[in-house]
Amino acid sequence: MSELLVDFITSLDGYGAAEGWPGWWGLEGPEYLAWLGEDSANQDTVLMGATTYRLMHGFAAGAAAEGTEADAMAELTAAPKVVFSSTLEDPPEWANTRLVATDAVAEVRAMKQAGVRMRTLGSVSLCRSLLAAGLVDRFRVGVFPVITGATGQDRIYDGYPDVALELVSNRTFDGRIVMLEYVPTVIDGPPGARQPG
Repeated sequence: MSELLVDFITSLDGYGAAEGWPGWWGLEGPEYLAWLGEDSANQDTVLMGATTYRLMHGFAAGAAAEGTEADAMAELTAAPKVVFSSTLEDPPEWANTRLVATDAVAEVRAMKQAGVRMRTLGSVSLCRSLLAAGLVDRFRVGVFPVITGATGQDRIYDGYPDVALELVSNRTFDGRIVMLEYVPTVIDGPPGARQPG
């Protein structure tokens, strides 16, 4: 079976965005952006929901129209993408995109069995469903050094099951952005307690 990576960027308090703040909270630096371009070039199949699809397709289309498409956006446009939605019309407008209107968990399970390497992009509820189903092999979080308690949007971990995380790597970009990568295990009690099984 292949690997599924859930990939988030968050504020320290677990928000995916903040009202009135730019993308990456305005704190992306050259080291982080260079890594992002390299990381997005790996051609994993990118999984997303309809909201993330609309947002990212808009970014890519706007950048391409202005002739300023950044390397990361160009790589994302070229990457194979699967969008889970019952509201989007088929065929999708964005190149290399397949629309799936059926159960995401069943589709991802079948893709893993077929040997497809996957990663998510945003899509909090999709990631939550895949994690609860035990399909996530790695959980990576880029933590940006801000707390957005007053303006934060898109709380990432609300509604998640309890999860034990085994740290497998960490890195700091531009002296301020911390990237943490874990192997997740859904648990029924505190880590270290005997799990039913």
